[in-house]
Amino acid sequence: MEQRGTNTALLVIDVQQGLFQKPTPLYRAQELLDNISLLVKRAHAAHAPVVYIQHSTDRNLVEGTDEWKLHPAMQPEPRDIMIRKHHGNAFEGTPLQEKLDALHVGRLIVTGLVSNGCVNATCLGAHELGYATILVKDAHSTYHENPAAIVDEYNAKLSGDGIVHLQATNEVGFGTPGAR
Repeated sequence: MEQRGTNTALLVIDVQQGLFQKPTPLYRAQELLDNISLLVKRAHAAHAPVVYIQHSTDRNLVEGTDEWKLHPAMQPEPRDIMIRKHHGNAFEGTPLQEKLDALHVGRLIVTGLVSNGCVNATCLGAHELGYATILVKDAHSTYHENPAAIVDEYNAKLSGDGIVHLQATNEVGFGTPGAR
């Protein structure tokens, strides 16, 4: 496996309007938005890349529709990177790896939706590509039944298998690993 860079990037996965409009509401939706917004501010202050990822299919989150758009709480800056994807893993069929490599990124801070879908798939993809990955345990969510158990399950599964390290929003830093 090739050596990755030393910079850190924040991934904001699928925080799109349509996922906030499901019949089963997102678990801790406001806390999720607040935590991601705080992490974006911290990343910007540290001059760390922020990558917004938007999912679309032919039937769900159709590109260009209101449901496909980022949640209004997400306000990308011109310097932020926008990635469109059609698979759960944000690396599959996208220029994400190429853009991260160009910025010498070796460490990813992962947030977003949904825990048991695209967040899981992207964490697995990042691990396979050799990125050091932090999953922010209070900045990803799902809208399924018993969502707290699903969030806890994926936190435990991904960290227990050595795929990610878990940190809470207030523990995440954008300097060198372990720094705040």
